[in-house]
Order: sequence, then structure tokens, then C-alpha cells
Amino acid sequence: MAEKLITKVNLPERLMPKIYHDMIMSEETQKIRMEVREYVNKEVMPLAHEIGARTEDKNNFPFELIEKMGKSGILGIPFSKEVGGRGLEYPVSGTIVAMEELAYASNSLAAIFDVQCMLCGNALTYGSDYIKDKYLKPLIKGEKIGSFATTEPDASTDLSVRTVTTTAEKSGDKWIINGRKRFISNSPVASYVALLCRTGDGITEFVVDLDAPGVKVGEPDKKIGNKGQLTADIYFNNVVVGDENRLGDEGRGLRIALATLTFGRIGIAATGVGMAQSALDEVVEYFKRREAFGKKLGQFQYWQFKIVDWLTAIENARNLTYKAARRRDEGLEFPEPELAMAKYYATQIAGDIAREAVQAFGGYGFMNELGADGSTYKVAEIYRDSKIAEIYEGTNEIQKVIIARQVFGKEFTG
Repeated sequence: MAEKLITKVNLPERLMPKIYHDMIMSEETQKIRMEVREYVNKEVMPLAHEIGARTEDKNNFPFELIEKMGKSGILGIPFSKEVGGRGLEYPVSGTIVAMEELAYASNSLAAIFDVQCMLCGNALTYGSDYIKDKYLKPLIKGEKIGSFATTEPDASTDLSVRTVTTTAEKSGDKWIINGRKRFISNSPVASYVALLCRTGDGITEFVVDLDAPGVKVGEPDKKIGNKGQLTADIYFNNVVVGDENRLGDEGRGLRIALATLTFGRIGIAATGVGMAQSALDEVVEYFKRREAFGKKLGQFQYWQFKIVDWLTAIENARNLTYKAARRRDEGLEFPEPELAMAKYYATQIAGDIAREAVQAFGGYGFMNELGADGSTYKVAEIYRDSKIAEIYEGTNEIQKVIIARQVFGKEFTG
């Protein structure tokens, strides 16, 4: 794939080093950022446009990049040395800056990393040594692709015993799984899935091989954005799974899923920061060269003030996200309210800035590719990709409910 897709990319000046003064992250985390940034500039940027523009298809999945990320140790950032990871002092913070840097270039790739490491990978850490050896270690090496399944056609944010219809029934030392999951990222190319099932009066998490008898993965969904991130339905028809494939205790799967999604939400907040920063950098670079009415666009005070508003918003979003990550690193499983604030605010400003960035580019901002010369404009891709960040891993409306509960209490808000 890489040989077909590599293109020459003229990168805009990165404004973050000039504008942002990091007083939150450790030296270890800042080194991780520069390592991932170097990888992104070299390996991801030349492929980013094609990854984000091509139709969703198994043949278009960036397998080579995932393999390289495994070999380089990037996929190991969230994990301990015992399972083949980096063993960082601040693994959540390291993961967050990696997500931000990936999303700066390609939100599709950042979303793949999120599912591979922060969702599926994190869920697998709750498993036995057998699960870690068989499933987690190959994932960290980039040898296997993982997926994570909670959402169903009629259940997503409201996960509960009442709403989850995918079931696992005990039969001796085996489990029989039946049901259907929807919008499952990586599933068309994954080897296995961390799966949430109803087990009697509780909910339990399992890892299931996707080539097992009775498992069917549907065709990739066709989406308005994040086209490099493949999603599909997964069907389970009397799928037999051994008890050794259970993650954690029976009936404790919802806790595992919610803790995992909490980790993922910090990552989604970071993608909002990365996309917003990328859109801003693209606009500033454009304003330096584009002229109208005898002046550079950047000389118009209207646009100068817009840039200032965006810079301030990104500063606030980045600080919220980093603070949530540090609190998680310090052992707080659900670092609220900073996490909910970061997730909704960072993804919201990404969409807002991307929309205005398209406007700033005028007709060029509406182009995927210009027919006259084949030139492309990244703000259009960011605009398409940013919308999903406001939806997945807990809608922004749900994040506001979580924040309100911090103020009034759950009993009061309902």
C-alpha cells in the first residue's frame, strides 16, 4: 500500500512549539511526543491524504503503518514491560500525546490506534496470563489487529443489563455467544474482539477470535469521515468460547468496559486537540500567502482575531486533556470532571475550528482534490473527520450530564 500512496507533502509550520508552554507533562512524556512526531512526519504525513480519502475497504487499511508502529514501540506506549510495552512512569500521558500527534496528521490512524491500544488492548490487560500471551502481546507488536465491541443496533451509550442483547450462556466450561454488535472499529481486518455480553443478571467481557465458527463480520460501513478507520457489524451465532477467554470476573464486565472507555475518551479528547491544531496551522500558512483586496488574508484584523480565539480554545482544550491524563496516571480510574470537560470541549472546538477553516479557504476548502492540478486541502478532511469525535466513546451530551452530576449529584439529575 505504501508504495502506491506516498506523496510529497509540504508541511505547514507547527505553531504549538511557539505558542504552547507545557507545564503539565513530564520530561518522559515530552520525549514520547517528539518520538511520535518524528514518526508521523516521516511515515504518516506522506500517506495521510490517501488514508483519509479512499473508500472504506479491507485492501485500503494501513497494515504497514500498524506493523511499523509495533516495531518502533509506539503501540507499546500504554503498556507495562511485562506484556511487551514501554513500561512508562506516565503511560496514559504518553498515550495521549501520541494520539494528539497521530490525529494531527490522520484522525483515521489515531482512531485505529485508539481501538488497538486504548480499547481492545486495555481490556485485554484484565485477562489472565494466557490471554496476555496469546492476544495482547501480538497486538502490541503490530502482528495482529484487535477490536472492541460494546455498541449494538439498539444500545450504545446506555449500556446496561437491560439494553445489551448479545448473550453468553454457560455450558460446562464453555460459553455460547449469540447476538450482534454494530459500528465495531477495526473489525473487518481484526483477528479478535474484546466483547461485552449479558450473562444472566450481569455483564461479562470476553475475547473472541473472529475466525471462530459462527462469527461473521459484515462489510465495512461507508462513512462521511474517518475513512481509513473501518467499522462493521459483527454477528455471533452459537459461538463457543472457553472460560479461559473471559476477561475479569463473571458479571464484572461493565466495570471493565466503562473503565476502558474512560481511557479511550481521554484519547478522543487528544484527537480533538490534534485536529484543531492541524486546522489552525493550515489556515495560518494559507493566510501568509493568499491575497485579497491587495493584502494577505492574515493582515485582516477579522481573521487575526479569529486565530486568537482558536489559539485560546486549543490552549484550554489541551490543558484539560493533559490534566485528565495525569490524574489517570496517578491512579484515578475515572478522572472527573476534567475528563468529561476535555472530551466534549476538545472535540467541539475541533469541529468549530474545522468548519471555519473551510470557510477561510473559500472554494479551496470545499475541495477534496482540485481537478486542475490534483492539489488537496487538508481542512476538508479535518472537517469530515471531526464530527465523529463528538459522537463516539460517549456523546458530548453525555459528557455534559456527567459534569452536571458532579455538581448536583446523580440522584438530583436523574
